[in-house]
Amino acid sequence: MKFALDPRLASDTFEIGDLGLSRALLMNDARYPWIILAPRRQGAVELSDLTSADRAALIEEVARACTIVRALPDVEKVNVGALGNIVRQLHIHIVGRNARDLAWPGPVWGAGRSRPYQASEREALLARLKDDFRAATTSEND
Repeated sequence: MKFALDPRLASDTFEIGDLGLSRALLMNDARYPWIILAPRRQGAVELSDLTSADRAALIEEVARACTIVRALPDVEKVNVGALGNIVRQLHIHIVGRNARDLAWPGPVWGAGRSRPYQASEREALLARLKDDFRAATTSEND
């Protein structure tokens, strides 16, 4: 079966690119630097639906995404979560947080209304994230 991104994820995000296992996405909420990793395995809903090799690859991609998000301005803490109550397709949220954000110290889900990125802000962040993921992948392969 060919991988297809859940339509809700597709409508709420912008594509950063494909990693070894996952599609990296930028959540369209400028209040938080927020990356979503969706493993490109059709039918995967839970972590246990992945092979052990895919689970190992996913945790490495999550760690890479955490490092990238943590290096962004104003990020003091990185939250990682996989809920799947609304979008059943397996996906991992990596969210940059700081003590001044609207939802602090609680979760970002359900805290206020999202603020879509302005085009210039979105394009600048996407370019940086693409470069950061490319550099992280290159350094892993060296």
